Amino acid sequence: MQEEEIFENAIKSLEATAASAGVHLQIDSTARRIYAREIKAMSDRLRSEVANGKLSWAQAAEQAQTTRNVIMQLIRSRTTPAGRAWAQRRKAEGRSLNALIAEKAQKLYGKNADFTKFSLSKQNSVFAEVVASAGRSDPSVTRNVRRLSYAGRGVIVLSLALSTYNVLTARDKSAAVKRELVTNAAGIGGSIAAGALAGLACGPCAPVCVTIGAFAGGVLAAFGSGFIW
Repeated sequence: MQEEEIFENAIKSLEATAASAGVHLQIDSTARRIYAREIKAMSDRLRSEVANGKLSWAQAAEQAQTTRNVIMQLIRSRTTPAGRAWAQRRKAEGRSLNALIAEKAQKLYGKNADFTKFSLSKQNSVFAEVVASAGRSDPSVTRNVRRLSYAGRGVIVLSLALSTYNVLTARDKSAAVKRELVTNAAGIGGSIAAGALAGLACGPCAPVCVTIGAFAGGVLAAFGSGFIW
């Protein structure tokens, strides 16, 4: 009886972690796709407005920098605590317009480039590059997020398989179905809540701490809900 209990607890822990991890990966990968789509649309719109004479390149560059940072913060507010911690570790905050102008000027005209001494034509080319770059997401992050999206689906399938196993091997299958629904929901909800608390305790830029806290919270929440049954 004790060995059976140990086995069931191990399965429950794996199931809660799998459900939590799968949903986390799906939420964060979806947020990244929305971010990439929105910043590209913003950049395309600003370039179109410059082409139609509605904005100068300087105005477009300023709007691009501000809007991208706003989009970034909005999307981060929609991600999981673990995903937000990883994003903030990689980039704590958006860059200023002056920093972007200096970077693009050096990219286009060399490391000794002095934007203040540029002709209007050269300054506009720098502003145009700021607008264009505002519409590009980091390709390495996008590739990794795409892989995580596929991984998230696979982990969700694993969680469903474990739930199916639990139902098929249960004596009372009706009660088992209800228990699996509650356990998975508690695991997902508990992991997100624990991740948020871990962010407060560890600081939002401590992604490993937040991630561990999230999944540990999911397991504990799942065990807690399991005791109801």
